[in-house]
Amino acid sequence: MNLKPVYTADDIQAFMVSNLAEVLGTTPEEIDVQEHLENYGLDSAQAMIIISKLENLLGFKPSPVLLWHYPTIAALSQRLSEEVPGKSQVKDAANGTVSTINIAPPFLDLGAEAVLDPTIQPVGTATISLSNPKNIFLTGGTGYLGAFIIKELLAETQATIYCLVRAADITEGKSKLVKNLQQYAIWDDNYNSRIIPVVGDLALPLLGISTEQFENLAANIDTIYHSGALLNYVYPYSALKTANVLGTQEVLRLACKTKVKPVHYVSSVAVFESTSYAGKVVKEQDDFHDWQGIFLGYSQTKWVAEKLVKIASDRGLPVTIHRPPLIAGDSKTGICNTHDFINLMIKGCLQMGYFPDVDYMLDMSPVDYVSKAVVYLSRQEISIGKAFHLQHPQPASLKSLVEWIRTFGFSLEMISYEQWQTELINNVTSQENPLYTLRPFLLERWSDEQITIPDLYLQARRPIISCEETIEALKGSSIVCPPIDSQLLITYTSYLMQTGFLSLA
Repeated sequence: MNLKPVYTADDIQAFMVSNLAEVLGTTPEEIDVQEHLENYGLDSAQAMIIISKLENLLGFKPSPVLLWHYPTIAALSQRLSEEVPGKSQVKDAANGTVSTINIAPPFLDLGAEAVLDPTIQPVGTATISLSNPKNIFLTGGTGYLGAFIIKELLAETQATIYCLVRAADITEGKSKLVKNLQQYAIWDDNYNSRIIPVVGDLALPLLGISTEQFENLAANIDTIYHSGALLNYVYPYSALKTANVLGTQEVLRLACKTKVKPVHYVSSVAVFESTSYAGKVVKEQDDFHDWQGIFLGYSQTKWVAEKLVKIASDRGLPVTIHRPPLIAGDSKTGICNTHDFINLMIKGCLQMGYFPDVDYMLDMSPVDYVSKAVVYLSRQEISIGKAFHLQHPQPASLKSLVEWIRTFGFSLEMISYEQWQTELINNVTSQENPLYTLRPFLLERWSDEQITIPDLYLQARRPIISCEETIEALKGSSIVCPPIDSQLLITYTSYLMQTGFLSLA
């Protein structure tokens, strides 16, 4: 009889330090066991790697939510050491009571969260130059969409772009911005003088900027593009609130201070994820009062943050709101973020040989379409006060994608979602398959219904996002969303093969 070894808190702590250092590409000596894990900037995929390795070591599946409730390596290691292998309950060290390892989040009233600091009011009136701003403040410049928005702003304006970036100093900040643009092949040395790093942090008051620098920016910036957010599908609302909600509040504070500055806010179609919108058509200017049934912490923060932007708009701040769906690669080059959920899922399913037979629509929009549309629409006077849907106007079904992949000679089967889950649990046992590290995320059950993340995105649960007004507003430009056809899919596949991410052999 093989008994699973019992690990002490020290054992688990040493294991986590080693593996966190490996994931982050650093040394164990640089890991502080008392530091909040969120401060290490783990993305969803990296968090899943840690969770999966812990599952393999301990013999049970820790809830990803534990990463928030026990936010340091020291605290998490202690909690996990109290788990009895093979049992679903653990003893709480603080009070001696027993509770389940899957901690239920507290009740969250998103409506009550949507309160904007009453001191944030537009000051005076200013001449708003939407089309020719001299100085632009941008968040999210080290992200995927943010990189392409920078590219468009540099091409379409003569402005200097001040980019908020988390870094030790200006030099490191500039290096981060340059490297991000380089990895998507959109860096040009001519950009150098027009990109200015602003060292700060969305999650801190005044964006982590000194009071003096905040005042200077407030006086000199002409317009703001807020595309920055902590995108993590693992963390609950409470873990993402400071960056995504309070960060948006601080951006609005900057916009209102000293002089009025328009805010162009990148939101998400996720604001309509409430079950009350399932099967209904939602248009760009429709309100989004309902929040019950939004389960992902990230989506919850986007709902609250956009509500704050709407409140600021009602107070007189000029805003435009841009709601993209999941964002796909560049339609011309195929360059994409290979660490995003879509690419990891497709690669994993290809390796499995199975796709789940579910009613999914591929409504992702190419990043170049989204960035061009955001910049064009933001520069039109008529756009002020409006929202835009950058949803793909002609989504394709998952089944059509699988059929297209089969033309390459793949032996692919579509099996029921339940069978696919069984395959995922029993046969995806190596980290060579990206789904291995995503298993805790894919199998975690949410809400009283005990549904998984993939259940949330079944077509029957989703709204129908109309983008008719957005397409009409883009008619004065040459910006058109490329169709999801063989040409686009070949562009994407070619890039993924050239980088070695996919192998069709």
